[in-house]
Order: sequence, then C-alpha cells, then structure tokens
Amino acid sequence: MDQHFNPEKQHTLSNSISISGTGLHTGVLVDMKLNPANPGFGIQFQRIDLPNAPIIKADCDLVTDTSRGTTLQVGDAKISTVEHILAALVGSGVDNVLIEVNGPEIPIMDGSSTPFIDLIEGIGVLEQDAAKAWYSIDENIFHYDEGKRVEMVALPSLDYQITTLIDFNSPVLGTQHAALTTIKDFKSQIAPCRTFCFLHELEALLEHDLIKGGDINNAIVVVDKPVTDEEMGRLAKVFKREKIEVKSEGYLNNLELRFPNEPARHKLLDVIGDLALIGYPIKARIIANRPGHSSNVEFAKKIKQYIKKNKHVKDVPVYNPALTPVFNLEQIEKLLPHRYPFLFVDKIIELTDTVIVGVKNVTFNEWFFPGHFPGNPVMPGVLQIEALAQTGGILCINAMPEGNYDTYFLKIDNCKFKQMVKPGDTMILKMELTAPIRRGICEMRGTVYVGGKVATEADLVAQVVKRSE
Repeated sequence: MDQHFNPEKQHTLSNSISISGTGLHTGVLVDMKLNPANPGFGIQFQRIDLPNAPIIKADCDLVTDTSRGTTLQVGDAKISTVEHILAALVGSGVDNVLIEVNGPEIPIMDGSSTPFIDLIEGIGVLEQDAAKAWYSIDENIFHYDEGKRVEMVALPSLDYQITTLIDFNSPVLGTQHAALTTIKDFKSQIAPCRTFCFLHELEALLEHDLIKGGDINNAIVVVDKPVTDEEMGRLAKVFKREKIEVKSEGYLNNLELRFPNEPARHKLLDVIGDLALIGYPIKARIIANRPGHSSNVEFAKKIKQYIKKNKHVKDVPVYNPALTPVFNLEQIEKLLPHRYPFLFVDKIIELTDTVIVGVKNVTFNEWFFPGHFPGNPVMPGVLQIEALAQTGGILCINAMPEGNYDTYFLKIDNCKFKQMVKPGDTMILKMELTAPIRRGICEMRGTVYVGGKVATEADLVAQVVKRSE
C-alpha cells in the first residue's frame, strides 16, 4: 500500500492479471486470472473449466472443508486453498475482484502470499468512487474449541490488528507468537511466510496420495522425530532430489527460514485470509491462540452474524440538537407544499448531493393520536413513510436547477415496520439516492431511526416536477 492509499474508499485492480501454478493437494496445474470488478462486488471465484462457469463467493457460509486449507463450494463446484490469495487481497487493500480459475485449487506457488502481492503490485490497485464501509466491533466476540485448545477473541479497536500464538508441543517449534499492528505491514512482515507441516503429517499425506503438488520449496517441513536413511531416500524420490537431510534446527533441508517465527507468522496470514470470508471489512483486534482453518472459519461466522445483527447501528445518523440545522422549519416551508397538520419534518441536520437527514419530534399533541389506538398511542406507519417522503422531497428539489418544484411519489417498495413510534420519540429520517436522478425521477432508500434502532424502512421512487408559475 502506498502513502496515497485511501482506506475509506473501495478498491479494485487497474487491469486483469494472470498467474499459473500447481495446486498443493491436487497437483493440477491451474491458471488463475484476477479481474477488476465493480464497487460492492466483493471477492468472487469463478470455475471457468466447469459447465456454466459457476461463481463461488468468498463467504464463510460456503466453506465445506477445512482439513488441509479452506475450501469453498456451491453445488458441485469447489475451489480449495483460497486463504493465501484472500490474505494477499486484504493486505493489498483490494475489495472487489473476480478470480477466474480453470481448476479446483488455487496455485500454491511458494506457499506464501508474496507471489500474489507481487502480481497485484505489478498491475496496481485502482481507487473506486465508492465509500468503504468498515464495521466496528463494539463488544468482545469469543470463540473456544476445548477439544483443539483453541481460543480466539475479537476486541474493539480503531484499526485491524492481529496477534497469533502457536504451541504444537513440538521441541522444534516451541511456543511462537506473531503480531501485525497495521495491515500496511502485511507485505513486508507476513506475506513472505510459507505454509508448514510436520514430517509425520507429510508421510501420511503421501501415503494417501494427497500432496501431489508438494515440492520441497513450497512448505516448511518440521522434523520432530528421528528419521531413518530409508525414509530420507523415499522423500528424496518424492521430491525429485538427490539427497534430503534434516537441518540442525529440525527443518527439512535447503529452506532458509525467512523469519525465526515464520510458522507463527504464516498462521497469522491464514487468519487474515480466512477472516476475509466474513465478507465485511472490520476494525477489531484479533487474538488467536492455536488457530487453524476450521476455528478461523467458525470465528468468521460468529463475527459475520454479529455484524449482520448490528449492521444498522453503523449507519445511524448522529443527532446533536445543539448544532445549527441545515434547514430550519421556516426554510423547509419555503421548499415543501406542506403545512400543519401535514408537515412531518421539523429540521434538516445533514444534506449532501446524495443523502439527507431530517428530524421529526413526536409529541402526544399530534392530531392523529386521539383517533389512532386511543389509550395506546402509536404513530401510523403511513405517516412515517410520509415523513420520509417529505425529507426525500427536499433532497430531490435541492438537486434541481433554480426554480420552484414539487415532488410526487410514484412507488413505494420493500416497506418494513420494525418497531413502534410513540409520543416522546425523536424520528431521525434518512433518505439516500440509490441511483442518479434522471429526467426528474429519484430513486431513494429511506430509513426511520428511533433510539439508535431502525423503526421503518422502504424504497421510494418520486418524480420532481417544475411548478408552472
């Protein structure tokens, strides 16, 4: 990430780029092409080698296997070992990309994310004209797995930070930890770290014919038990080497460790890749003790559920009655053809070319309460929609050239009433354009917030008509 990178905007790639390599477990040579995508597209994989070229979204709810990497599946279409490319995209700040592959597995390359980072940097990242919605964690989110002795927690933070701790009861690895305090350091500190496995795992995988793409150069092999010359000879054959030996530190030969704690750093890389499957960019401090793909994915699901449940809170406009409004009541009356008892906006507190926020204070003296649920005063839902419509009318009129205009509503869709509005409530009325205004037609998304929660929401379409003087 260069110093001009704006983390508040969405990003894609400047152009399409391709890379080819072998899948670690399948041994299949795969061509992978990364393509730019529109804002809001997210990260999606496409199996172009299968009928109808099915698309698989990078989503924790689509994970079907975590035994040797993370596998996503839709129907019969699978894509496995997605974590290293996902980590590279997060580390490069890429939000929107279509990844075409002509095989079942992402190429393993050298077992790290650096080849993908280099590929992305070679083409460059493109800033898009769309805001990036970061999601903050407001309370601690925990995940425990007693059987695997895994503990993970997401804590509130102003940045995305990760600490991983590993302990395999291995005399070679010992206890290691790694930390990333800012995603800007991903490229230098985390991306180069390669995947690792233990020799006893390697032998089991070889017996089951499972690491067909294995190469002595794309995984660190930890040797934590004595090995016979016969075993060494067999491994040399598998890896097509004249000779294989164990280094004094307990790693299989001719791999220089890139960092003393490279395995812990690679586990951190995996956490970043797997948590990309939440589907929302988050600001949180993640502490992961003994993480693995299955725990990472379970944790991602918990965080995703938390965000979905609290998503509306993120967009709640802040109302400070002490601030001078953008439009007061007298100014609103000059714009809208509504008067008592049918004016439902008291003031406008925010106004841009695409978003407006209004306020309506609901009192027991409203004219409709005596006749609507007497003894149980509830504001009619249709009048809440009318309040949104009037607020949206101001947004539309404000976007027009000089002159006097009226707005007429043509359509209301997807209207939902989620909680009652009662006397004493302050309604925050938010309307945002969902498409540019064309020929006077305005498409808007409306939300009524009361007490920091969504009370009512709807999609509205209006037409702005110039008044004949």
